[in-house]
Amino acid sequence: MDYFSFLLAILHVYQAVCEEIFWDTTVKLAKNMSLECLYPSVDSLTQMEWFKINTTAKQSMAIFSPTLGVIIRKPYADKVYFSNSTMASNDLTLSFHNASEADVGFYSCCLHTFPGGLWQKVIWVVQSDSFEITAPSDNHVVSEAGKNVTLTCHPHMEGLLQLITWEKVQPHQIDHLTLCNLSQGRSYPSKYHRQILTNCSQGLAESVVVLPYVTVTDSGLYRCCFKTRTGENETFVMRLTVNEGNTNHHFILLTAGGTALLLLFAIPITTFTVSRYYRRRRQERVLSKELHDTQNKPANYRSAISTNPPLEVAREDIYVNYPTFSRRPKTR
Repeated sequence: MDYFSFLLAILHVYQAVCEEIFWDTTVKLAKNMSLECLYPSVDSLTQMEWFKINTTAKQSMAIFSPTLGVIIRKPYADKVYFSNSTMASNDLTLSFHNASEADVGFYSCCLHTFPGGLWQKVIWVVQSDSFEITAPSDNHVVSEAGKNVTLTCHPHMEGLLQLITWEKVQPHQIDHLTLCNLSQGRSYPSKYHRQILTNCSQGLAESVVVLPYVTVTDSGLYRCCFKTRTGENETFVMRLTVNEGNTNHHFILLTAGGTALLLLFAIPITTFTVSRYYRRRRQERVLSKELHDTQNKPANYRSAISTNPPLEVAREDIYVNYPTFSRRPKTR
C-alpha cells in the first residue's frame, strides 16, 4: 500500500467530519487495547468526549466531566472504560474489553479546555502484525536524560521533495510526530504527548526534529519518510537510547578521589578513637579493682612500718662532746 497516497485520501475523506484532517496515532487491533489520549497542556479541562468516526458522522462513546463524572454510552457500556480511574491528571486514555474486527476504524478524543478551547486527537485502529522494525546499527543515537536530542535525515533521491513525516514506532502503535507538506510550506501539528521541534519550508535538503529534555521514555525507534513530487519514496530508521543518570567520567573520577581522601582521614581518626576507648576502659577496670580491694580490707589492718631508716639519715655525721685532756709527760 502506498502510504502517502492513502494518507492524502484519508485527509480528504475526513476533512468534512474532523476539524483536524490528520490522524495522530496508528494502533494495532488487540483484544485488550488502549487508545492513548494524553493532554499536554496545563489548561483547565471542562469536558471531554470520545467518538468513533464513521464515513458520514461521529458516534459518541464516552463523556467525562470534572464536575459530573463519567458517562459510557449504552452500545459501549460493557466494552470500554477509562484507564485512569482517578481522572486527576490529563490522561484520558480509553481501554477496550474483548475488541473485535468491528472496532477497526478511526476514533477521536475531543477535549474542551479553558482558555485553550477545542483540542482533538485522531487515532486509527488497524488489523496488522507488530509494527516493530529493525534499525541499522549505524543509525543509533545515545543520549543522557535531560539533554536536547537532534535527529537528522538526509534524502538520497533527486527531485523536489513534497512530503516529510516523522514517526515513533512501537510494537503496538505508531505515533505520528510531524507531517510537513513542502509544496505548501505547511506542517500539520501532531497531538503527541511531548514537545517536538522541526523545520518545514520549501527547498529543504534535509529534515530535522529536536526532542527537548529527553527522558528514558523517549527511547525507541524513529522513522523518517520522504516523498518527491514524482512519487519516489525513501525511508530512514534510527534508534534512540536515553540513559538515566550522569555517566560523566570526570564526575566518576572526582567521586572516587573524594572517597579515597575520606578513607585516608577516616581510618587514622577511627583508630585513635578506638584506642582511646579501650585505654579508658582499661583504666576504669583498674580503678574499680582498687576500690573493691580497699572496701574489703580487715578492720585491724595496719600498714607495715619499715624499721630501716632512710638511706639519707644513715649517712649523717654524728657528733659527740667529750672533755679535752692535756697531754703532760709522766714524772719519774
